[in-house]
Order: sequence, then C-alpha cells, then structure tokens
Amino acid sequence: MGHCHDKPNCRCRRPRTRVCLRKGCGRKYEPRRWNQHYCQDPECLRLVRRWQAAKRQAKRRQDEAAKSQHAEAERVRRQSIPSSPQAMKPPEIGAARGHAAKIFSPTSMCDRPGCHQPVLKSGRSQARYCCPACRQAVRRVVDRERKWQFRGTFRGRRAREQEYQAARARRGKQQYDSSSARSPRPPPP
Repeated sequence: MGHCHDKPNCRCRRPRTRVCLRKGCGRKYEPRRWNQHYCQDPECLRLVRRWQAAKRQAKRRQDEAAKSQHAEAERVRRQSIPSSPQAMKPPEIGAARGHAAKIFSPTSMCDRPGCHQPVLKSGRSQARYCCPACRQAVRRVVDRERKWQFRGTFRGRRAREQEYQAARARRGKQQYDSSSARSPRPPPP
C-alpha cells in the first residue's frame, strides 16, 4: 500500500512516463522522483557519468591556474627522475598512442548529457548546444521541472485552476459556435 492509498482526498503528484535525456538513449521510463532525468539502465548511467567527467576535464583544461599547476607538477616529476649514466639513444618516432592520439579541441562540448559534439559557432553570444535538437531536449526538461515545482505551491494550484476554468469556457464556447454555425443537412435522397 502506497503513501496515498490510505488517504481518500490525497492528491499524489506522480510524474508521467519520460524519455531519457542522454543523447542516443531515447528509452521511455517511469521516474521515481520529480527531478530524475535519465533511465536507470546501468549502461546509460555509466555513459552519463563518463560524459560528466569529460565535461569537468574540458572545463579544467581551460583554466589558467590549472594549466600552470599541471606544468609545475610535470616539471617536478621530470626533475625527480634520476639521470641514467648511460647515453640515451634517440627514441623511435612512431604513431601517437593513447590520449596523445586524440586531438583535443579548444572548443567546449555540448551541454546535453551524452553529446560530445562541439558547440555551434555564434557571433553574438557563447552557444551551449551543438544543434537545435539538443537545445530543445534540455529546455523541455528544465521547463518540466520548473512547472512541477510551481504546481506544488498555493499560487501554482490557483493558477492551474484558473487555467482549467478558462480552457473549459473556451471549449464550451467553441462547441456552442460550431453547433450554431452548422446548417442542417438535407436528408439523403
């Protein structure tokens, strides 16, 4: 028995079925909380956390203090390596491996979880998303959360009642207008 089954007048505000926010997932799920953005599939959550870590790392790479701190740590590390008495032979130059094989772009990543694309170039202001679909997906989630929180307040419930009353009045007026505008059909021959 749930928390609302024993109270006859209790209104449970249960979230509806949603689509996972992570780009590339698209699964529908039943959220357990009002602010749950992702399906609870372990693979999906792993990819979201991986994207979050990449986003944090990209942000840290842009920081000048972090750059100087990293340079200092590398200098200390190089000095702590004991020099070998033998003559060093020149290293063979081969293809880059690991993270060095990837070219890091100085541009930032899209703000939609799971999207690793660079953001669009914008002349007026700094863009946050790679495409309109990503922007719309995040906007839809933020709007839903804002409305959900507002509905839980007294003002929100009052505004919702007024909105429903106005919609009922419009529907009633449309039905009245459409029924009076119709001319009776002639009977079929």
